Amino acid sequence: MTYSLIWDLDSIFPGGSQSTQLEQRMLELQNQSKDYHQLIDRWEPEKDTNYQELKQILSLQSIISDGFGQCNSFINALLSADTSDKKAKTLSGDLYALLPAIQLAETIFTKKLTEISEDVWTTLLSSSEFEAIAFRLNEIRRDGKKLLSEQEEHIINTLSLDGLNAWSSHYDTIVASIAIPFKETVLSAGQAFNRMMSDPDKAVREELFTAWEKAWKEKAPLLADTLNHLDGFRLSQYNLHGVTDFLEEPLNYNRMQKETLDVMWATIQKNKQPFIDYLTRKAQLFGKEKMDWQDQDAPIILGDSIEKSFSFDEAAEFILKNFETFSPKMAQFSKTAFEKSWIEAEDRPGKRPGGYCTELPETKESRIFMTFGNSINEVATLAHELGHAFHSSVMWDLPTLDREYAMNVAETASTFAELIVADATLKEAETPEEKINLLDTKMQNAIAMFMNIHARFIFETNFYEARKGGLLSEDDITELMLEAQKQSYQNSLGTYHPHFWASKLHFFIDDVPFYNFPYTFGYLFSMGIYAYANQQGSDFEDQYIALLRDTASMTSEDLAKKHLGVDLTKPDFWQAGIDQVIKDVNEFMELTEPYVNK
Repeated sequence: MTYSLIWDLDSIFPGGSQSTQLEQRMLELQNQSKDYHQLIDRWEPEKDTNYQELKQILSLQSIISDGFGQCNSFINALLSADTSDKKAKTLSGDLYALLPAIQLAETIFTKKLTEISEDVWTTLLSSSEFEAIAFRLNEIRRDGKKLLSEQEEHIINTLSLDGLNAWSSHYDTIVASIAIPFKETVLSAGQAFNRMMSDPDKAVREELFTAWEKAWKEKAPLLADTLNHLDGFRLSQYNLHGVTDFLEEPLNYNRMQKETLDVMWATIQKNKQPFIDYLTRKAQLFGKEKMDWQDQDAPIILGDSIEKSFSFDEAAEFILKNFETFSPKMAQFSKTAFEKSWIEAEDRPGKRPGGYCTELPETKESRIFMTFGNSINEVATLAHELGHAFHSSVMWDLPTLDREYAMNVAETASTFAELIVADATLKEAETPEEKINLLDTKMQNAIAMFMNIHARFIFETNFYEARKGGLLSEDDITELMLEAQKQSYQNSLGTYHPHFWASKLHFFIDDVPFYNFPYTFGYLFSMGIYAYANQQGSDFEDQYIALLRDTASMTSEDLAKKHLGVDLTKPDFWQAGIDQVIKDVNEFMELTEPYVNK
């Protein structure tokens, strides 16, 4: 079977950034927002005894939310596939200009919810019309108690367009200008990163890393301004709302207790030595004493072995075959994604770096963005994003409020899909050398979760703390990044990536603060699900889908207790997941022993 490397966007809104249908939908959104505001203004909760007006409000809220999501995903897809699309950038600004009016209406609505008496509220939530969304309504009511006046909230939301949102958008503009010279050509940021982290030639990796660091250092003054003002705006918002702990919002967003976060990191911290040993051993296989930053994801090719590569079509068939063993429904869904060209995978200039999955709630579809480079890493990335898309697909029939799952549980489905592919490749290994290569590929995820992302968390925590006292220079920020990497990796590397903070999009995202620890949570949570799946056999699929469908309607702790019977605030669960990974480390160390003691 031959699949397209270029996604189909015309089936969403034909004509790209010139689409008249997109223009019409955005105009409808503007009109719907006015109707939404009027409905809420007129609503008097104490007189709405049969809740008919409330149902109207929630229905229109859902239509607007889905419409905004549809337009935003489409425009972002255009910009991802072609960073030079100036019209798409203008459209993004036009779309976000609708937000303050929508947010003002939601502020009024939320404040009215908080004014309902406890007795009436309890009665309302027990009615059949609202029982399914009771958890989310309670969250909205809880958050509403922190709101300022309607006018003050409207001012903040309006200023966010040229504040928080603008600085995040500014980052994309800077990244689009990154050009990295290499040999006889010039690479975009995305192309350079893929080549730097996966080329089998260590001289190429080193040369590219030097050019990579130089490119981001040159942009560091601009990016330091961007990060300072983006997070400064966010801290100001927190202060205005009486929030003194900058982790409060990300924890609330991820529906996690701080106790869970703390015990997760503490358990990882106690188990770092095996992963340091792994990195040191890998460095030795490259003829070095210590691991250099750019070599962490490089392939290990020993003896006469050749690194396994996949065409896009081969990757698709491999994923489909192995998804089938765990979940035929996930396999069938993924087949649809390939056949309908929902995936942008072509390796070409002008694309953004990285990969993601985005939802299209009005058409109940997803789109996946990545740059496919034929390695097993890209196969894993593809499986990862298909996991995200499958997660969304099993929830399309739920109310909009019950589809708003957080990032930590979102990363669970994606990482679970990745684990399926990683173990499948290991089972097919025919020689020790091939198995070493594949174990190393699998371990790259663990190193990212336990070391790299831990460094990001440490950096961001320290940056926010320092930012409370004022602006930081690019040198200050770079030093914080370097210190965080050394702390997380326990000084085990030969070289570090001081300007990682500048190159990483996640630090510059405006809608989700602390875009780091949810990855590690999702990774270890998926480990628990994966172990459970192997125990359950054929009974697993329906249980898995039931878990995914609950991800937006309960806390992370309750989700784990209900579907896995575990307590996330205790180290046992996290240790069990880490122990699974340490088994892979031990096998890697045993298989590679002969190659370092020759």
